[in-house]
Amino acid sequence: MSIHKIGIIICDRYRRCAGGKCFSSFQKRQGAFSRYLHQNAEIVGYTSCDGCPGGNIEYAAEEMIKNGASVIHFATGFLVGYPPCPSLEYFKDFLTNRYSIEVVYGTHPIPQKYYTLHQKLQTWADPKWDDILRDTLSDEPTRIAYN
Repeated sequence: MSIHKIGIIICDRYRRCAGGKCFSSFQKRQGAFSRYLHQNAEIVGYTSCDGCPGGNIEYAAEEMIKNGASVIHFATGFLVGYPPCPSLEYFKDFLTNRYSIEVVYGTHPIPQKYYTLHQKLQTWADPKWDDILRDTLSDEPTRIAYN
């Protein structure tokens, strides 16, 4: 059985994040990691984008690919920050076209506190967010557990 090798790029606003929610959800195969529920997978890289406008996106992905990454996950922080990353779609298109690698929006389930506030702010009202948030919108008890 092949092993899915995963790289994670986080928003630089969270550059001091130790990855607790990402690594926990990876172990539990929750959120965007649920796609690996019955598969072997390992994380081969974890770093930040280096801040707007994502100066580390190209280099980080290239290094992760050298380490065997076959998929790059943009951490959930890109989706739930205030505001969400304005370059998210561009970064995905860039990496997909530059490296022919799969890029996934999100890692851990969206915490309830972010979900509630973004609903009030109508941040995700545009239909494009349906696809972006799909893998990280869990049920309410799971979202609460990730607060």
